[in-house]
Amino acid sequence: MQNILLIGSNGQLGQDLIRILSRDFDMTKTDVDQCDITRPSQVAELFESHRPDLVINTAAWTDVPGCETNDRKAFEVNALGAKHVAQNCERSSCKLVHISTDYVFDGKKNNPYIESDLPAPLNVYGVSKLAGEHYVSAYGRKNFIIRTSGLYGIHPAVGKNSNFVETMLNLAKEKDTIKVVDDEVLTPTFTIHLAQQIKKLISSDYYGLYHATSDGECSWYEFTKKIFEIAQVKTKLEKTSVKEFGSSVRRPAYSVLRNYNLKERGLDIMKPWEEALADYFLDKENKLKI
Repeated sequence: MQNILLIGSNGQLGQDLIRILSRDFDMTKTDVDQCDITRPSQVAELFESHRPDLVINTAAWTDVPGCETNDRKAFEVNALGAKHVAQNCERSSCKLVHISTDYVFDGKKNNPYIESDLPAPLNVYGVSKLAGEHYVSAYGRKNFIIRTSGLYGIHPAVGKNSNFVETMLNLAKEKDTIKVVDDEVLTPTFTIHLAQQIKKLISSDYYGLYHATSDGECSWYEFTKKIFEIAQVKTKLEKTSVKEFGSSVRRPAYSVLRNYNLKERGLDIMKPWEEALADYFLDKENKLKI
């Protein structure tokens, strides 16, 4: 049985990768308290101890405003950390799955981005993640670089103790009216489905760059509207804009990804975002068949 080393196992995607992969693979789970990927010696020791056949790196600093004020940390984790992992994968002749983001694009295309589109990130987080992609490509040969978007899952994101769905549901209990931006369009992606997609992808030797999100697109307002519809929430929902919301960080207004390479290779199993959201609620109720 192949041994998978999962870096970033405490995150919402990491937790669902454990759920999906542990049935068929030996899993070695590690997070920053066991191995800090910004420290090359710790990464080398981790590989020496476990000798993995495949590594999945979900570790990242995803605090977008935080990256703006501490670009050094952003690059240490998202770029140099990725480099250290890729270098050790190459030395160990093992496969690497590296998770990246839709924020490598500037949102000006106004049509779904495919893998061959030229990146042009708007903020430090996006720049640091793109640098991580380049390091992975430069230092390794057996790589799956996966860009995804708007992740949400049953397990909360590290440092946030929640996800967008639960945040909106909690706000609905506290307020009579909720305003959500309608001028940022993306594809929210359920982490259990992404974990299933990763499982299918690693069974192949089709290395390279992939977009992997749910199918379709919506604004945060439209996503929230569907959340309230499924949860039967009656709280009043209103549209607002990024400008009115007053965000201090530039973000792409349109960052929808098209799973072009997955579809071309007959590997795409991602569901429409509406079905994915319905599955999330089933998973909350322990009724989702996985």
